[in-house]
Amino acid sequence: MTHGITTAGLAGFGTGLSLIVAIGAQNAFVLRQGARRQSVLAVVAICALSDALLILLGVAGVGAFVNAWPAALTAVGIAGGTFLICYGILAARRVLRPDPGAALSTSGTAPGSARTAVLTCLAMTWLNPHVYLDTVLLVGSLAADRGDLRWAFGGGAVLAGLAWFSALGYGSRLLSGLLARPSAWRVLDGLVAATMVTMGGLLLAGT
Repeated sequence: MTHGITTAGLAGFGTGLSLIVAIGAQNAFVLRQGARRQSVLAVVAICALSDALLILLGVAGVGAFVNAWPAALTAVGIAGGTFLICYGILAARRVLRPDPGAALSTSGTAPGSARTAVLTCLAMTWLNPHVYLDTVLLVGSLAADRGDLRWAFGGGAVLAGLAWFSALGYGSRLLSGLLARPSAWRVLDGLVAATMVTMGGLLLAGT
């Protein structure tokens, strides 16, 4: 029985990583916040806890109800797509009109509003219909195939999210030396802008 639980947990961990590691709007935002050392704990906690909640709802069988209301996912897609495009435009503006104080200080942290970071992170997470499809529906259905071991599978997926967001948020601090130069931030913001606008456009096109 213990071997079965371990196997199911590892399978859930691998599945969770395969779904979450792909470059997307949420990961780009966590990377930027981590590199700036700005509200990292709050951002990582929001992403990891939201991911865990959605996965556990999927394992509990809520995915069937979500699948029954496609109009709700469409509404979320429109709102999320619009939000991502607007955020991408702001990032592109920073590329074209860089803030002289945007570079990281090697002895401190970048300024910024914790409230703005938290609200933006919540929007990035909950206004993306792909999050519901990946966690509630896909992970939920894969967990259901495990029968009595579905919670072990779901637990593994939850741990994968926690490990990934923690590594991304805190590991990006290793880039602080490189990002001490304003020109490096223009490159990062350019990547963020491209990611956000592309993801937003795909969401709107798919609704």
